[in-house]
Amino acid sequence: MSFWLFKSEPDGWSWDQQVAKGALGEEWTGVRNYQARNNMRAMIPGDLGFFYHSNIGKQIVGIVEVIRASAPDSTTDDPRWDCVTIKAVKPMTRPLTLDAVKSDPMLSEMALVKSMRLSVQPVTEAEWAHILTITGTTL
Repeated sequence: MSFWLFKSEPDGWSWDQQVAKGALGEEWTGVRNYQARNNMRAMIPGDLGFFYHSNIGKQIVGIVEVIRASAPDSTTDDPRWDCVTIKAVKPMTRPLTLDAVKSDPMLSEMALVKSMRLSVQPVTEAEWAHILTITGTTL
């Protein structure tokens, strides 16, 4: 299993909207960055990710699961772009702000800190476990 972080502007697509999609989940469409697309192409069903509100809030607010592997993005006819389908698993017990991530020495190398603009990012197993611990979130 691999771990990821999905960034979304909450005024465009929020955690509450993701939750409302239920077990069917939602395609993670609109990604137009090759590195982010390649990250999605590496995902398999069962992988887990953090759902991050960017711009407004700037915090990890929930956990999602990849339920469909990468497939053509239904919002474009351009064959270069793919997307996965994700479903909400649970909210974070305590959301984790970007400032808190940046100030935590154990997260200093996290892609969220180093590649802030990348919309779909890998998360290491150590980062994943640490974030669950400091937020009091259990699966």
